[in-house]
Amino acid sequence: MHIVLAVSTETGTSWVTDGAADFARKTGASVAVVSVDEVELERLAAAPRAVYLEQAARAAGEAVDRLEQAGLVATATVLSGRAAERVAEFAGEQQADVVVVGASSRPALTSRLLGSVPRALVQRAPCPVLVLPAP
Repeated sequence: MHIVLAVSTETGTSWVTDGAADFARKTGASVAVVSVDEVELERLAAAPRAVYLEQAARAAGEAVDRLEQAGLVATATVLSGRAAERVAEFAGEQQADVVVVGASSRPALTSRLLGSVPRALVQRAPCPVLVLPAP
């Protein structure tokens, strides 16, 4: 079994990695961590793409470190673009059996207006999506 763990650049989301680690240990799965900078067009971004890529790389690295501390082997990948689209593409390239993602931390109204990455992944991913609820 192969898991793609999609990690957000938001702080305080280690519970998603811990949930994926538990799932991977129970199933004997390998884990590929992916984080996306969420910059579609750099000219419209508030900061240069490099800033967002650095945040995504930090999030992916922290997730891999946490998975390794749990006794798992994991790889990290950082991508540019819209999160749901890029994670779905990555899951297809990885031939993932499941994508693990945390539930949206946005308020309900904001999620309705701006969209929800977990919801979009459920619709786009080429495999099942496990959405872990926030603790």
